[in-house]
Amino acid sequence: MSVLRLKLPTDPRWVNIVEKNIEEILTDHAWCEQKAATNAITIITNNSEHQDLVKDLLALAKEEIDHFEQVHNIIIKRGLKLGRERKDDYVNELYLYMKKSGTGSRVSALVERLLFSAMIEARSCERFKVLSENIQDEELAVFYRDLMESEAGHYTTFITYARKYGVGIDVEKRWREWLEFEESVIENYGKNETIHG
Repeated sequence: MSVLRLKLPTDPRWVNIVEKNIEEILTDHAWCEQKAATNAITIITNNSEHQDLVKDLLALAKEEIDHFEQVHNIIIKRGLKLGRERKDDYVNELYLYMKKSGTGSRVSALVERLLFSAMIEARSCERFKVLSENIQDEELAVFYRDLMESEAGHYTTFITYARKYGVGIDVEKRWREWLEFEESVIENYGKNETIHG
């Protein structure tokens, strides 16, 4: 997934961990979709003057909620239960980095939030690709292949708006710094049956 420019690929053996607890990965995945929709709404709330961004992120939020419903339907179909919302340590580490990286301006806050969002989408896309190529469950392999394409589109949306509205900010430089930081974070994960775990 060189297009995503991630520096550290997920070890395919992570899928072996996932396969031991399908209910857990599906529950975690469902809540990831809910948080992604909430994140898009938060960006809209804080940047409502950008009509094009609002329009595209409304569509993105709807798509994330649709993904939540799709995962929930798989959970029901398999006789499993949607567990309680899970804490996502990986996302929390990225969030703290985002918070301390801004310069205090609205433009900087928007760019950092968009790059934070793009980073999560990029890693989720890469994880879905690994799942689709390695999981033995045929239904889930197809499901994650389809979602992978959607996540790649979301990544592109966030990066595009960071470049568009990042006036006075070297967005490419910031993205390279985000990629380096993410590498230092993700190397500690890949041991749990969660999307980012």
